[in-house]
This record gives sequence, C-alpha cells and structure tokens, in this order.
Amino acid sequence: MRLTSVVPVSVLSALLSACGDGSPASQQEYGPNPQLPEPKRGLLPNMTVPERAEWGDRKPTVPDDYTITAIATDLKIPRQTLLLPNGDILVAEGTGGSAPLSKPKDVIAGVIKSKGTTSVESGNRLTLLRDSDGDGSYEEQTVFAENLNAPYGLALVEDNLYVANQDALVRFDYTEGQTRASGPPEEITKLPSEINHHWTKAMTASADGRYLYVGIGSNSNITERGMAAEVDRAVIWQINRRTGAHKPYATGLRNPTALTIQPETDQLWAVVNERDELGPNLVPDYLTTVREGAFYGWPYSYWGQNEDPRVRPQKPDKVASAIAPDYSLGAHVAALGVDFSVPEMGPGYSEGVFIGEHGSWNRSNPVGYKVVFVPFNNDQPDGEPVDFMTGFLTDDGRARGRPVGVTVDPDGAVIVADDLSNTVWRVTYDGEE
Repeated sequence: MRLTSVVPVSVLSALLSACGDGSPASQQEYGPNPQLPEPKRGLLPNMTVPERAEWGDRKPTVPDDYTITAIATDLKIPRQTLLLPNGDILVAEGTGGSAPLSKPKDVIAGVIKSKGTTSVESGNRLTLLRDSDGDGSYEEQTVFAENLNAPYGLALVEDNLYVANQDALVRFDYTEGQTRASGPPEEITKLPSEINHHWTKAMTASADGRYLYVGIGSNSNITERGMAAEVDRAVIWQINRRTGAHKPYATGLRNPTALTIQPETDQLWAVVNERDELGPNLVPDYLTTVREGAFYGWPYSYWGQNEDPRVRPQKPDKVASAIAPDYSLGAHVAALGVDFSVPEMGPGYSEGVFIGEHGSWNRSNPVGYKVVFVPFNNDQPDGEPVDFMTGFLTDDGRARGRPVGVTVDPDGAVIVADDLSNTVWRVTYDGEE
C-alpha cells in the first residue's frame, strides 16, 4: 500500500498520542514472574522517539567509584565489540535491513523512529582499538576489515575470527597483535537474509569452541508478511564452525539480539526483544537461558503460554509447549547487549550480567536508554535490574546516545557501544575490592 501524501511529523505525533496509553514505566514488572497486564490494541501504538542531542562536554553517569571514558568517537554506527587476547578491542560498525514498508503505519513508524537514529553512513567494517601504553586512552584506531555487509556478531576461537554479517557467517585468520586482516574473509555458511525485517545476527561461541550460536530475528512483528516469510526466523542456530553445518538450537524467540556464555556453567544466555502493539507495558523483553530444543512462544504466545489472539491460524499444541523466559526486563526496553560480569567489577557488580538497553520507540514515556546490571545468585537472576550507566536522555527528553553491545573486560571494565553518538565508552572500577 502506498501513501498518497506526506503527513507532517507533528500531525503524526498527535495522531499517535491519541492511540496509546501513557502508563509510566514504574508500572512495568521485572524478574522471573512479571504481572502481565491485559493486552491493549488500537489503530496505532503510541510512538515517542527522543530527538538527538549532543554530549558536548558531558558523559554518561556511572556509580561512585567508577570512571567512564570515551575511548573512540566519530565511528560509523558501532554495534557490538569483542575483546581480543592482547587487550585490543574490535568494533563492528554498520546497519542493515531491507524490509519493504507494507502498510501506512510502517511509513509513520519509520518517520518517528528516524528521529532517534544517527545520520552517519553505515561503516560496514571492523575497527580495531589499541591502548599501547596501558593508560586507558586507546590512542590507536585502525580499520581491521572493510566492505562487509552489516557486521554485528563477533567471536574469536583459537586463531579464527568469526563475523556474523546480515547475510552470512564469515571467517578471518587472526594472529594476536595484528591490526588489519591479512586477506578477504572466507564464507562459512549463508544466514537467512531475505526481507531482513530484523537484520542483526547476534553471535557467541560455545564454551568448548566447537559451535557458534547465531540469533536470527523474525521477519515481522507478528507474522504480517505470512508464515512463509518466517522460515528459519525467530530462532537461534547452532553452527559447526569448521563445516558450516547448522540446525535450529531453539525456536520461538522473536528477536534474539545478543548472546553470551555463562562462565561458571557454560550455559547459553540471550536477551530477546518481544512483540509490539499490545500496549505500552506488554510484552516484556527478556533475559533467558537458551535450552536446546526449547520453544519460546513466538508468534503464537508470549511469556510462556499467553496466547496472542492476532495470529491466525492458532496452534494450541505449540502454545502448550511454549516455555516462559527466565527474567523480564520490562516492555520495549530493546535490550541489544549482554555479558557476564567478573569480581574485578567491584562488590556491587561482581555477579550478574550487564545489559545494554537501546530504548523504546512505541510508548509515550520512553524506557531503556541505559545500561543495567541484573544481579545473580546461585547462577540465576536475583533481584531487580540496577541502573549502571545512565544520562543518555536529557532533562528535556532528547537522547544523547543509545547503548547497544556490552563487553566485560576480565581486568575490570565494561565496554559499551553507543550507536547514536557513534562512541565506544569504557567504564572502570576505581574502588577497593
């Protein structure tokens, strides 16, 4: 369908504000057993994306006894980072997706969401950051590889550097200390990329290095393009890194945007962005263990066996088999990064995960736009998320930045990619252990 005229953003905003519920973020529930509200459906969801603002001489706010530094600026849409054995940091830069706008509401949403994205051209590259003298400034910055196709997931196994482009898993030879790839990448296997409504391909390696896990998001919010478009979507693949052979490891995860392995248990964990247009406080994005063979509900149900009435035909057997995630992060926070902490991060943040929340677009009161810490106890989430890195939103409701990937340095630092200000931040602990 095609719109025959251009509607001013102010009119769109007024239209959208009449369609949603301005419920405050405090009504959202966190943890393993969230109290889910009744679905609220309307013509359009309420959409509010903060307009861009500059950091200037400001920085994100971090807790006392922590220091934050911008270790790279003027990047080309940094998404995920990878810490290399010698302390270098690789940054995947770029953006992807090619899904056509199929309905008028898609056009409206695109106009609103564009206010909260960078105008910088996609890098389609890997940039290497090096701190040669160990002073934390990362004075060297070089292009490690270029002409990639929206790189996102990164993993290093032995002397193999793996990159999940939006259309393929590729491999580079890697020698510790090198600053540029020695040649073009080798393709390991194709990744589903037709339409690519959700284009990001999150990735991590298994603890033994045998497999790579790649998250592949759905091709719609809730099957608007038909089920044929959802083949090999909303899944996590397990890929043999040597042969490229792959299989679905878990299914029904609408958009698994970041993956990590728990050091103590070798368990795979993911953060997942759930469906929209059921109200401002539904459906919760979540943090969860990923169990082999498990089905997590999408599209037929959410948070276990809560049936989504919009999906036709329904499949009661699939709903009955759906398992609930481990931990609710709240609706629409858009979690895009996750990594486990280490004791070197300080006593208040030593056991748990750091999560980068990119921020909402479809509620009147924005949520997310920060990095949170979810504490763990006995290898499981325990307690509400704690704000760790804030200040991305200004007092007048604009956005200075939007966090994406997070990487924990075992020496005691959190590395955060910010794809709105095109910055990589590094937060270190200065207190006594």
